[in-house]
Amino acid sequence: MLSRFAMFFGGGRDRDRDGGNPIALLATMILAPVAALLIQAAISRSREYDADAGGAAIAGSPLGLVSALKKIDSASRVVPLDANPATAHMFIIKPFSAAGLLGLFSTHPPTEARIQALLNPGSR
Repeated sequence: MLSRFAMFFGGGRDRDRDGGNPIALLATMILAPVAALLIQAAISRSREYDADAGGAAIAGSPLGLVSALKKIDSASRVVPLDANPATAHMFIIKPFSAAGLLGLFSTHPPTEARIQALLNPGSR
C-alpha cells in the first residue's frame, strides 16, 4: 500500500525531473509485500507461543500441553492433514512442512520449539 501511495503521490519528484527512479519503485513494489508477509508470520508465531503459555498457566503445569502437542504432532505425521493454505493459520499444528527459508513464511512455529518454550519459558 505504501509503495502505491509513493508511486501516485510523489516519492521525491521535483520540477527538474520527469519522474522517480523506476528501479527503486519496482524494488519497493516487490519487497514491500514480502516484508509484510514476514511481519504477519512473525506476529502469528508469537501469538502461538503466547497461547501456549496461557494454556499452560490455566492448566497449572505445561506438562499436559506438552503431551498433547506431541500426540497431535505424531498423529499429523501418520494421517496427513487436509488443509488449504488459506486456512493453515487455524490449525493447532502447522499443516504444511516448511523447512529452511520457506519456514519464515510459516504461521506456526515448529512443534519442538513450542515444547521447548513451554518447558523453558525464557528460551524463545
